[in-house]
Amino acid sequence: MDSWLNDVQWDGKGLAPAIAQDASSGEILMMAWMNIEALNLTQQHQRAVYWSRSRNQLWFKGEESGHVQRLEEIRLDCDSDVILLKVNQIGGIACHTGRRRCFFRVLNNGLWQVDEKIVKNPEEIYQ
Repeated sequence: MDSWLNDVQWDGKGLAPAIAQDASSGEILMMAWMNIEALNLTQQHQRAVYWSRSRNQLWFKGEESGHVQRLEEIRLDCDSDVILLKVNQIGGIACHTGRRRCFFRVLNNGLWQVDEKIVKNPEEIYQ
């Protein structure tokens, strides 16, 4: 195992939050979790691989939807406990709801309002 992987401050469950950012626009697309294997595979395959806490397994982003995140750069924050992936989002959809990004709700006057339209119906994506 490469030593750079050990520089990450993994939590008690062996996980660290990972933020996916559009490499061109700087837009934050999503947040997911990574373990040491996911980060290593991300670097090896040059595509985002996450750890699914709900399925308790590795998750190659886009394996079902086709919306792969091609890796441009990996960064680590100042505390070494948050990973930033600069990616090219294939297909323009990062969110399982069919939107460009997962952060599509904005707080406005005490209410969460959706500010982004669905690009593609999730029923058409996950068949």
